[in-house]
Amino acid sequence: MTEEQSPSVTLRQIRDYQFDITFAPGMAHVRSDEGPPLGQGEGPTPAMLLLAAVASCMSSSLYFALTKFKNDAGAMSTTARARLGRNPAGRLRIVHIAVDIRLGAEAQHLQHLERILEQFEEFCTVGASVRAGIETEVAVFDSQGRRLK
Repeated sequence: MTEEQSPSVTLRQIRDYQFDITFAPGMAHVRSDEGPPLGQGEGPTPAMLLLAAVASCMSSSLYFALTKFKNDAGAMSTTARARLGRNPAGRLRIVHIAVDIRLGAEAQHLQHLERILEQFEEFCTVGASVRAGIETEVAVFDSQGRRLK
């Protein structure tokens, strides 16, 4: 993505809290929905979509940094969790996001890992943007479960 590219999505209401989300021509659509009692829970909630965006961006940024140094990270898996809280006006908000990225390789087989772990988050457009308003913590583990960051 470049500054000249301005991402956009289109939502069309199906009913109540359900929306069909179109990302681009030819791409799969996603149905979002709120969970009960508001919605039917027939798709990811907006909070889940936000978590997916942050987790995907962080994972992609780490993958890019690893492969830049010709590393094979193996199959990565990422879990993102939100903590909800109330703002001063009593409104429900996402107040913290925790992202755990698990590499499919052992740390000892990865070159320039310290440098990569120090920098990759800064290149994640979505994660860095969200972090400006929501506390975000990212942890990285190798295939043996050792915490690297």
